[in-house]
Amino acid sequence: MPLKALLFDFDGLILDTEFPIYEAWREDYLAHGHELPLDVYAACVGSDFNRFDPKSHLESLVGSAIDWPDRDLWRERNALERVKQLPPLPGVIALLDAAEASGIRCAVASSSPRSWVEGHLSRLGLLGRFVLTRCIDDVAAPKPAPDLFLAAAAGLGVAPGEALVLEDSRNGLLAAMAAGCPCVVVPNRVTAHLDFTGATAVLTSLEDLDLETVLIRE
Repeated sequence: MPLKALLFDFDGLILDTEFPIYEAWREDYLAHGHELPLDVYAACVGSDFNRFDPKSHLESLVGSAIDWPDRDLWRERNALERVKQLPPLPGVIALLDAAEASGIRCAVASSSPRSWVEGHLSRLGLLGRFVLTRCIDDVAAPKPAPDLFLAAAAGLGVAPGEALVLEDSRNGLLAAMAAGCPCVVVPNRVTAHLDFTGATAVLTSLEDLDLETVLIRE
C-alpha cells in the first residue's frame, strides 16, 4: 500500500522523556535501599503501569507499604524539571519537514495522557505539525493493544496498512503489528535491549529514515 501517514509515538521517540522518568524512579528505589534494573523497568515503557508497577514492586522489596503522596510529588517534579530542558530527538523536525513536503499526514499516538503529550509538543513548537493526537484519554486500552494506532489511522482517514508507525518500545511495536501497521523502531537508552522482531526496520536515529526508500509492506 502507498504511504499516506506517519504515526509517531511520543515518549522516547519525539522527546527523550523515558530516561529522566526512569532515573527519577530509580532514585525512589535507592532511597529505600534497592536498585531498579533498567531491564525490569522497561516492561512498562510504551504502555502503562499495569505492565509493570514500580510502586507495588518496590513495596514487595521493602516488605511494607510506602507513603506515596510525598514521594510521587517529588518524583514527578524531578522528572518534569529534567524533561523540560530537553529538545526534540534528532531527526524529528527534519522528518516532519519531509513528510509535509511529500503530502504525508502526521499524527501522534501515545499511551500517555493528552495533557503530558500536547503540553510538551506545545512547548517544543511542534503541536501544529500534527493533524491530530490520540492519547490514553481516547481509547480503552494502552499499547500493546492496537487501539491507539487504529484510532489515529481512522482519524486521518487512512487504512492501517497505509500508515507507518514510528516507535521506540516493544509494547509500541506489538501494538502496531496488532493494528496491521508497518513499524520502524528507533530504540533509546531505556529500550535498546528489547526484542524488536517483526519491525520493518530498526534504526539508530530518525535521521536515518528516508521516506523515499523505507520498506512498506505490500
